[in-house]
Amino acid sequence: MASLQSSFTALATNPRHCTSPNSKHFSATPSHFSTHANRTPRFQVSCNGGETQKPSSEGHVDRRNMLLGLGGLYGASNLISEPQAYAAPIEPPEFKACGVARDVATGDLLDVNCCPPVSDNIIDYKLPRFDKLRVRPAAHKVTPEYLAKFEEAIRRMKKLDKDDPTDPRGFMQQANIHCAYCNGAHDQVGHKDLDLQVHNSWLFFPFHRWYLYFYERILGKLIDDPTFVLPFWNWDNPKGMQMPRIFDNGRSPLYNGNRNQANRPPKLIDLGFSGATEDLQIVVNNLTAMYSEMIRSVNSTTDFMGQPYRAGSPPSPGMGSSERGSHVAAHVWVGDPRNKYSEDMGNFYSAGRDVLFYSHHANVDRMWSIWRGLKTDVPKDINDPDYLNAAFLFYDEHKQLVRVKAGDCLDHKKMGYEFEKVDTPWLNYKPSKKAEKANIKKITSGAETAEKLFPLTLKKVTRVLLNKSAKGKADEVLVLENIETDTSKFIKFDVFVNDEDDEAKELDKAEYAGTFAQVPHKTKDKKGRSTINLRLTDIYEDIDVDDDDTIVVTLIPRSNGQDVTIGGIKIIPSPPRSG
Repeated sequence: MASLQSSFTALATNPRHCTSPNSKHFSATPSHFSTHANRTPRFQVSCNGGETQKPSSEGHVDRRNMLLGLGGLYGASNLISEPQAYAAPIEPPEFKACGVARDVATGDLLDVNCCPPVSDNIIDYKLPRFDKLRVRPAAHKVTPEYLAKFEEAIRRMKKLDKDDPTDPRGFMQQANIHCAYCNGAHDQVGHKDLDLQVHNSWLFFPFHRWYLYFYERILGKLIDDPTFVLPFWNWDNPKGMQMPRIFDNGRSPLYNGNRNQANRPPKLIDLGFSGATEDLQIVVNNLTAMYSEMIRSVNSTTDFMGQPYRAGSPPSPGMGSSERGSHVAAHVWVGDPRNKYSEDMGNFYSAGRDVLFYSHHANVDRMWSIWRGLKTDVPKDINDPDYLNAAFLFYDEHKQLVRVKAGDCLDHKKMGYEFEKVDTPWLNYKPSKKAEKANIKKITSGAETAEKLFPLTLKKVTRVLLNKSAKGKADEVLVLENIETDTSKFIKFDVFVNDEDDEAKELDKAEYAGTFAQVPHKTKDKKGRSTINLRLTDIYEDIDVDDDDTIVVTLIPRSNGQDVTIGGIKIIPSPPRSG
């Protein structure tokens, strides 16, 4: 049982990245000489719509009993090289060149303008000094006093929409930040018609951390309370695995009618979209998925953070395990299927219109802070200057347009906040070792070799017989290459190793390897292309591969498998775990 999170990391399959005419690697393609002055207006949206902690390395006798005690029910970083000689950091967009919105699938003009107010006065932002850290609370535990303050802040932000629709601090202006940065409104500076995208790469965590930082400060300014903080939706803990009830009061400014009505409280979120129906099974699936995306499947820094994304390169080189896991799951689970584009949370262009979005991303931000403190063999920080110097533009609480860099938000405490201390039960949720070795004869009887199956359109459950790079419990990585998806669809599939069960609605078992998933989003040709990798080392130990020289990988489509094609699959020795 897993979550939309866990396992794989998308690796870049981009062409070389060029920088400038002065570079010896420069290629004189037309895009390198283009400017935004003659930019054709266009913009599409998709149609579907730390505390230092040490993970347990031991199995568990009965984790379901442990759950009852918690309150009842309730890449190898460079498998494809990224030569820095061709690269440069992503620059902040030019707001003057913002485009219009069209649906990616139909080309229909959408009644939405995501473009921000234009200002020629841009300053480099300097973090203020904080004498005391503000504490972001868990949304399901907030006090009545806090809730009253939160509701009043959102009420005043929404009032700005009526009083002055051009105020960049207004609710819709803030929501449109996500729309513009995530759905193609901005071109990369100096690269006409090449989208700027802050998802599906190493920009995902730093962009959203800055986004929430200014959103939070604006809310505090509106109620004259500089100590104000956003709550986090604690979906990684059984006690928080339902939509927080503070967002489900129809009389509250936190409420949004554009949500999946079948998933209102007390319905439990299914982070793995596994199809499980028992609440207890959903909880153990969720915890297993969290352990996988945070620890078990991560072989390198970019496996978790996302793949390198540099100036001049195509957008969306590949998601990290957390982005394509729990992050995607919550977006899709909350989005309203009654709406054409699954608005609001189910589509990047409209997600910021739901206040729950910011609470969801506060927990995504918390996952980053927790991961940086985990004691594992994977480096936690990226030292590449193209990552550290990637820049974004935001309006601050004083309506001043400011420039910020990814490298200035790595430590959330330097930004003046921390998170309420809550239990992280998934930290000790390593799957139990398989009691007995799988019946290999039974598994291989329905499996085909990769040479016969691939390229593979994943229309049904598929078993693949693969040769290992070395016999037995070797340190290896599973690579699924050249995955092509329809970016207008919610795509998800899970992966298991030596599993005898084709249904696999239970993710809390040793054979579960991980997942791939995507939120619908915009690309020029509706196609997403990536490669993902999955660490196998711990799985071999847990399923007891002995001296086997082959394994059977099972691919299980969970959503729109007919819209994903996998170019190839193989096992390689684990590359060095550099950051």
